[in-house]
Amino acid sequence: MDSQKVDMYMMANAKFFQPSQINFIRERLLAADESKWAMINSVDLKDPTTILIVSILAGNLGIDRFLIGDTGLGVGKLLTCGGLGIWGLVDWFLIQDATRQKNLEKIQMYL
Repeated sequence: MDSQKVDMYMMANAKFFQPSQINFIRERLLAADESKWAMINSVDLKDPTTILIVSILAGNLGIDRFLIGDTGLGVGKLLTCGGLGIWGLVDWFLIQDATRQKNLEKIQMYL
């Protein structure tokens, strides 16, 4: 793929990934076929900051986990009211990394 396209994509979407994953994603994008460009741009990446805000406001209901695609954990948090609040509190610190990991998994399907 064209390095200019890859650099623009990485500048626009770097906040959706872990800093340690940026070089890996950039290398995979450079090696990817040009025909995959439309699919890669259409991947719905979740914003970790938005998910953190949802987690703070409604994390005990599991909505944050449902939004990133962790349906099983979302149901678990919903049924236990966020582990009686403890699980919801712990997720305030872990949900951003979990969101970035899910974003990496989504984009790896197309690379």
